[in-house]
Amino acid sequence: MGLRERKKVQTRNALIDAALELFLTQGYDATTIDQIAARVDVSPRTFFRYFSSKEEVALSPPADSQEIFLAEFAGRPESESPYTALSQAMRAMIGTLRDRDPAEAERFMKSRQLVEETPHLLAGQMRLLMDNQKRLVAEVARRQGTDAGDLLPQFVVSIFTGLGMVCHTSGPQGFDIMAKRLDDVLKLADRSLRPGWDLATMTVPSPAAG
Repeated sequence: MGLRERKKVQTRNALIDAALELFLTQGYDATTIDQIAARVDVSPRTFFRYFSSKEEVALSPPADSQEIFLAEFAGRPESESPYTALSQAMRAMIGTLRDRDPAEAERFMKSRQLVEETPHLLAGQMRLLMDNQKRLVAEVARRQGTDAGDLLPQFVVSIFTGLGMVCHTSGPQGFDIMAKRLDDVLKLADRSLRPGWDLATMTVPSPAAG
């Protein structure tokens, strides 16, 4: 990364840090874009070069984590079932967030806390998740050689998205706890399926299997 790109990343991160700090201390609604920009000593115009709104800057850490997840999923071996690939990609995403720059991990946790405290942002995160779900369905369809409108890609992603929501309903937590909770949720899902279904391969049992 060149010097110019590094400076852009630094400015973007500084805006995120300033926004999250202000949102958490004085409230999301009470914070203005002018205040965020002033905290970083840049103009509001500079803010809008990086983010289109307060909502976008507040949700940028989870949005960035989803980009990591989608990239990890797209890079999984084609031989893996969609469910296995999604599971491994989620584990890799949590590991990346945990092991990379501690400042990034702190941004992610602060954003999660803010979302849980701010109904408007909770709605925004749900829109973000729905958009990402469409991208996941498209990738599952590509891996399966089928169309995104088919039931299988939608079914697999719907199940995994539901498991992910269960995994993230316990409030702010460290990444080690998140990783353990993910494993616990995946094991519970495997045990709880209707007898005869194989979640790992997403195959429907033969009539003889009961």
